[in-house]
Amino acid sequence: MNFKPGWLLLLTISAGVWSVPIERNGGNQEPKEEAPEENMDTGLYYDRYLREVIEVLETDPHFREKLQTANTEDIKVNIHSRSFLLYMLTDVLSSAFVVVKLTWMSCFRRQNGRLSKELDLVSHHVRTRLDELKRQEVSRLRMLLKAKLDSTNTQSLQMDHASLLKQFEHLDPHNQNTFEAKDLELLISTATKDLENYDAERHEEFKRYEMLKEHERREYLKGLDQEKREKEEKRLQELKDKHRQHPKVNVPGSVAQLREVWEETDGLDPQEFNPKTFFKLHDTNEDGVLDEQELEALFTKELEKVYDPKNEEDDMMEMEEERLRMREHVMKNVDTNKDRLVSLEEFLKSTEKKEFNNPKEWETLDTNPVYTEEELQRFEAELRDKEEELKRRAETLRQEQELLKERGKALEAQRREYQQAVLEMSQRQKEQQAADGQPPAGPNGELQFQAQTQKPDDKEAKAPAEPEVQNNLPAEPPQNLPLHT
Repeated sequence: MNFKPGWLLLLTISAGVWSVPIERNGGNQEPKEEAPEENMDTGLYYDRYLREVIEVLETDPHFREKLQTANTEDIKVNIHSRSFLLYMLTDVLSSAFVVVKLTWMSCFRRQNGRLSKELDLVSHHVRTRLDELKRQEVSRLRMLLKAKLDSTNTQSLQMDHASLLKQFEHLDPHNQNTFEAKDLELLISTATKDLENYDAERHEEFKRYEMLKEHERREYLKGLDQEKREKEEKRLQELKDKHRQHPKVNVPGSVAQLREVWEETDGLDPQEFNPKTFFKLHDTNEDGVLDEQELEALFTKELEKVYDPKNEEDDMMEMEEERLRMREHVMKNVDTNKDRLVSLEEFLKSTEKKEFNNPKEWETLDTNPVYTEEELQRFEAELRDKEEELKRRAETLRQEQELLKERGKALEAQRREYQQAVLEMSQRQKEQQAADGQPPAGPNGELQFQAQTQKPDDKEAKAPAEPEVQNNLPAEPPQNLPLHT
C-alpha cells in the first residue's frame, strides 16, 4: 500500500501568506491573547498521529528542556521548543519538515540516539498517552488494510497483521502496544523523507496545470468560427499583454528588494537600512533563523506588483509558483550550509556579495515559460490516450447497460408467462373439481364450501307425496246390485 503525499500537497496552496505584525510601539500595552494557529494538513496519511505525538512530547518539561539545551554543534541550529513546534505545525508551504531533518535527526544520528533515549525519562502520564496514541494508530492502519483487502476481494481468513504493518514505515510494527524511542525515530525520519521532494513535486504539478490551461484554450478556440475565433484571440492577447505591463520586480534577497520591505512594510527610513536590524525584525518567532515561511513573507510586495486577485488576467496559482521560485532563489544564494534555514551569519555574508547590490533583472513566469511546445504535445497526446480509454470504458458500460436492459425485459416476459400459466392451471383445476362434484377450490387450492339455497319449485318437488283421499261415491253402481223399482 503506497501512500504518496505529493499529489495532495498542491491542493493546500493558499492565495496569501500568513505573517506576524511587527509591534514597534511597545509602551504599556496589555498583552493580546494569541489567536489559535490553524493547523494545515501536511498531506501525510499519518498527519494526525504525527501532530499528536509532537504535542504530547511538548507537554513534558524534561523532554522540552533537553530539546532547548541541545548542543548547537550537533544540531547546527539552536531551535527552541516553541519554535520547533511552530515549524512542525505551520503551513506546509514552508516545507517545515525539512527543518525536522536538520534538528531531530541530528539529535538521533549525530548524538547516537542520546536524545531519543531521553524518552525513557519522560513522565508516566506522557508515556501512557504515547502508548495510547500508538495503539490507536495501529488500529487505524489495520482498518485501512482491511478496507484494501475488501476492495480487492482478497479472502484471507488468517491475516498476519504484523507482516502487513511492515509496509508502514512511521512506526515499529513488531511492537504494537507501546511507544518506544525507535517509534520516535521512525516517525520523524519517515516524515522528512516523504516531504523531501516537496518543491520538485510542486513544480511538476504546476507545469501540468499550465499545460492543461493552454490545451483548454486551444480547444476552446477550435470550436469557434473564423470571425469569433479572431475576436477571442485578440481579447486573450490583450489580457496577456496587460498582465505583462507591471512595475519592475526586484530580485529576491537583493538590497533593492529588502529596502523596499524596510520602507513600505516596516515603515522605516530607507536611508537607515541596516541588515542586522532587518533580520531581527523579520525573525518573527525569535528563534535566531529565518525559516522558509518568514522568507516567503518578504516577497509579498514584489508579488503584488504582478498579481491582483481582482484581475481576470492574473492567475493566483502562478503567483504561488512565483513565490516558490523566489524562495528557492534566496536559499540557493544565501543558505550556504543547505539546511533550509538562513542564520544571521549567512544573511550578513550575503549582503557583502556583488549580486546583493547589483543583481540581474528578475524574470517572472510570463517571460520564462515553464514548458516547451514538445512537452505540451506529449501532454496533449497523453490526454487523448486517456480520453480514448474513457470512451472505451464508457462504451463498455453502455453495452453492459443495454445487456442488462435486455435481460430485464426477458425476465419480465418470463414472469408474465409464469403468471399466465398459474392462472390457466388454476382455471383447469376449478373446472375439474366442478366436473367431479367437488366443492370449488380457492386460489391456493383450498376447498370452498357455500350454503345451498333452494328454489320454490324444488321445494314442491321434493315434498313427500300426500295419500290420495278416496271419493265416498263410487264412480258407477256395481253391476250385481238389484235395481230399485
